[in-house]
Amino acid sequence: MEITIDIKYDQLLAAIKKLPAAKIKQLKSVLDDDFIREKASVELSDFQDFLIRGPVMSAEQYEDHLADRKHFDAWRTK
Repeated sequence: MEITIDIKYDQLLAAIKKLPAAKIKQLKSVLDDDFIREKASVELSDFQDFLIRGPVMSAEQYEDHLADRKHFDAWRTK
């Protein structure tokens, strides 16, 4: 069974603080450092995939970019 709810971080934190100490300890053990490291690794991997698959300049666009930089550099040094 899966339940999905939309709850703000502050509301979640308040709800956790209302739990009995044993339940907080149980939650803390489930969210240990290994879990956090694994989650961060997956998120980083997703971000890396996004960057790798992102748009790139064509050769013509790159030449235009270089020309624009040259133009702005000349304008800036006046």
